[in-house]
Amino acid sequence: MQYPSPHLKLLEYLEAYIQLHGYIPVIDEMMAAMEKSRSAIQNSLKHLEREGYIERRSGKARAIRILKSNRGGIPILKSNRGGIPIWGTIAAGYLSEVFTDSQDVLPISSPKLKPGDFALQVAGDSMIGDHITDGSFVIMRPVPDLAALKDGAIVAAWVEGRGTTLKHFYREGNHISLIASNPNYPPITVDVEECRVEVQGVLLWVWQDWSSL
Repeated sequence: MQYPSPHLKLLEYLEAYIQLHGYIPVIDEMMAAMEKSRSAIQNSLKHLEREGYIERRSGKARAIRILKSNRGGIPILKSNRGGIPIWGTIAAGYLSEVFTDSQDVLPISSPKLKPGDFALQVAGDSMIGDHITDGSFVIMRPVPDLAALKDGAIVAAWVEGRGTTLKHFYREGNHISLIASNPNYPPITVDVEECRVEVQGVLLWVWQDWSSL
């Protein structure tokens, strides 16, 4: 189906935003970028959802997931049968730019996987103490409720103005610490009142042997 121009442009904006930031924009950001009213944005989102391009959950600011891309008709996996999408590379070292989008698939399957799970390839050795080596793949799950995240969980965390990294997550009051399992890397501590932190995924398991697939 050929989308009317406003709907198509919004879908392309959402894809580009996710590629740059690693998460979905809020409605106000869509309004500003598209120069459209709230009702016009909501109308476009309804069209995209009805045609199976996105999935939305009510009551959540960023609860939109792209199921199918408009870029050459390339689908984004609705399920994990036959594999899960590789979202790109994440630093296991010092903070770096956000992981980059990818259309590759890691061909693994498991009853433990859920729609929305994704893979990242690790660059660096800061998590070597958890047997997460340079070049390995980490299987991640989105975190809908940050308050439910347990201290010590291994996460893909984005720090505003500084980048993204794979680290252990700890929270105490207004401070979040991102801790490596390699003692050569110092802790990264952030005051959330001064700098925004978003957790883009929590580790499910590590896949080491990509060459055998």
